[in-house]
Amino acid sequence: MSNSKDIVKSYVRYLKLQRNMSVNTLDAYQRDLRKLLDYLEHEDKSVSDVTLEDLEHFAAGLHDIGIHPRSQCRILSGIRAFFRFLQLDGYRDDDPTELLESPQIGDHLPEVLSTAEVDQLEASIDLSKWEGHRNRAIIEVLFSCGLRVSELVNLQLSQLYLEEEFVRVLGKGSKERLVPISKRAIQELGYWFDDRNHMTIKPGEEDYVFLNRYGKHLTRTMILIMIKRQAEAAGITKTISPHTLRHSFATALLEGGADLRVIQALLGHESIGTTEIYTHLDTSQLRQEILEHHPRNMKR
Repeated sequence: MSNSKDIVKSYVRYLKLQRNMSVNTLDAYQRDLRKLLDYLEHEDKSVSDVTLEDLEHFAAGLHDIGIHPRSQCRILSGIRAFFRFLQLDGYRDDDPTELLESPQIGDHLPEVLSTAEVDQLEASIDLSKWEGHRNRAIIEVLFSCGLRVSELVNLQLSQLYLEEEFVRVLGKGSKERLVPISKRAIQELGYWFDDRNHMTIKPGEEDYVFLNRYGKHLTRTMILIMIKRQAEAAGITKTISPHTLRHSFATALLEGGADLRVIQALLGHESIGTTEIYTHLDTSQLRQEILEHHPRNMKR
């Protein structure tokens, strides 16, 4: 049996010569297939012995990190085409994708914002208002770090390591994780801190990063209302919430080519298909992945 690299080369050759794909379509197929191959490499599996259960775990991982159902369907469609090729060319006797289900695409899909729409959201903020820089910093931190809204409202100054460009996040079940933070987000925090330093802060609230006009830390509802109002001001018609920015973070990384396990680690997820996700990851790998694949860090 040929190894996975040889099989993939044969498949790419087949797509080029027999399917006559354009360069862009071919690149998209290869990017989506790479997501599966990276996953299988961590599971110590080759494409020749993949089972339906392996593919279901991979698909569950896409769902768990909040990838839009349409993107999930596209990725799984490309994987089906790959395994059909393996069967037709005799690399496998069976096709493990035959019973692999795609997510249902209904009328009410979770929305995702493009980088341009996040920029549009931030550009619509009136910086002459006292909360202007605070709100820009909130949106930028949500998008650049993929935080849950509960993690954002409880974020404390002592959790910021801005010189090292990391944030220590306390997630669900009191689990801690380190998430790289972009230079853009650090810059927006700096503008907010200039304003924050002139505030009267309530005793006991001094360590919270984001405060309301009364010097107390924000609530989840306050963030939700702010983002909905800002979307309206920006002319964005999608129904969005703070969680939309977390989904947008995950989608931007996945579409940029980041490893699925890295995204799960950054989000603080333990997928049903992936246990002990930190076993194979260290902070330098997390930093490198987000520097290479998040739009706030990629050179245009």
